[in-house]
Amino acid sequence: MSAPTQVPPAPAAPAFADWMRCVQAEVEAALARHLPPAEAIPARLHQAMRYASLNGGKRIRPLLVFAAGELTAAPAERLQIAACAVELIHSYSLVHDDLPAMDDDVLRRGRPTCHVEFDEATALLVGDSLQALAFELLARKDFGEQGRQLEMLRLLARASGSCGMAGGQSIDLEAVGKSLNQPELELMHALKTGALIRAAVLLGALCGAALSTGESAALDRFAKRAGLLFQVVDDILDCTASTATLGKTAGKDAAAEKPTYVSLLGLERAREFADDLRKQALEALAPFGERRQRLVELTGFITQRKF
Repeated sequence: MSAPTQVPPAPAAPAFADWMRCVQAEVEAALARHLPPAEAIPARLHQAMRYASLNGGKRIRPLLVFAAGELTAAPAERLQIAACAVELIHSYSLVHDDLPAMDDDVLRRGRPTCHVEFDEATALLVGDSLQALAFELLARKDFGEQGRQLEMLRLLARASGSCGMAGGQSIDLEAVGKSLNQPELELMHALKTGALIRAAVLLGALCGAALSTGESAALDRFAKRAGLLFQVVDDILDCTASTATLGKTAGKDAAAEKPTYVSLLGLERAREFADDLRKQALEALAPFGERRQRLVELTGFITQRKF
């Protein structure tokens, strides 16, 4: 009598740090493929686009795209496109935020900002071009079902415009030297930072199978809490970490008299608020069972990051 067939155990999921490095490398390679070649005309603009987008950053938003994609068994090739689109929007926003007309910063990701390395006019065109490329990628014919694709384009556009990131930046500029209460501060950051983080999560899920109405609502709650958590931690780091650690100018918000969670609540209460947001974000993921693993791990990473 032959021995029963032994079914090999399913391979264990890679450790979070390994998974994160793998996704970061995958997105970096995809961005390098989709950005115009440095030598293509107009070469200076294309060189600046690559300078602003490659070899830097933690890629939090692409990581959120891939982590949310695990909830819906999304194919990796579709997640790559969505992750690149979100990261291109994020990179464009950093280039414009650093301009003298905005935050007037000279350091980003540990090296000179785009307008310092090139010039202000080129930096403006870099931001415009990166934004356009994001939507070009998401509009590809081979990306997926057309109705779902249109929803993703709408979602990213709204997160980028006056009802999202650009609107939040406008409120931020108007708030310099003023005091905002907590609801006003939360609204500003829900637009400036949270909208694109929310878009990253929802785009990742939309790359795969449809979620139920209840699951979609739960994921949206998670995405909103995670976006606010990211900003609270960012405010804490701005006043506790060094420029060398952050890769950007430390303490610039306080120096510019910008309202932050630390200036509003104090450092310890800001830390307590971050912990409350972390708990709320994790509670929202409860309906997803084991599929939520990467989002849970990323929430911990966002909370505990040092830069």
